[in-house]
Amino acid sequence: MLIRHPNSARGNDLYETPEVATLALLAVEPLPPKILEPACGRSAISKVLRAAGHTVIENDIVDYGLSQDRVQDFLEITPGEIDGIDGVVTNPPFRLAQQFVRHALTLCPHVFMLLRLSFFESERRRDVLENAGLIRVHVFRNRLPMMHRDGWTGNRSTSTVAYAWFVWERGYSGNAEFDRISWNRGLK
Repeated sequence: MLIRHPNSARGNDLYETPEVATLALLAVEPLPPKILEPACGRSAISKVLRAAGHTVIENDIVDYGLSQDRVQDFLEITPGEIDGIDGVVTNPPFRLAQQFVRHALTLCPHVFMLLRLSFFESERRRDVLENAGLIRVHVFRNRLPMMHRDGWTGNRSTSTVAYAWFVWERGYSGNAEFDRISWNRGLK
């Protein structure tokens, strides 16, 4: 039985992204040189991107004391406020994912979001899924290692949730391509 925690228990929805998820994205997508990570948390995605040679501007609504570049609500960042951003790469708070996608596309031409695969099935997300620049969806063929909520002290478990990297390109209006990727080394 799936137990859902109330929003008050989930706080700011900090679920650290496993390194292997970002490595899998790097294996299938040519990411732009300068990236904004708008929900950086404790830098899980940023560390991997920097190690791959990307410049990453870190932002989060919470200051985690790790010298992030900005502490601001991503949805309040205005176009042009951060110079030269070529792409947004993040694992957004799922309850705000649609707003994150919409807003990211106003800031830069390339958006990469790690989302539950169920994000694709909603009628209410039509404005960001159909003729809105969604160009590719990289579905993990194997479940990602479990992402536990920040501060979780309960039992550790395996993930029951399917995830995918959703990729938007501003101006694209065709159908999205789907493929299957793996985070296990040696599998494509």
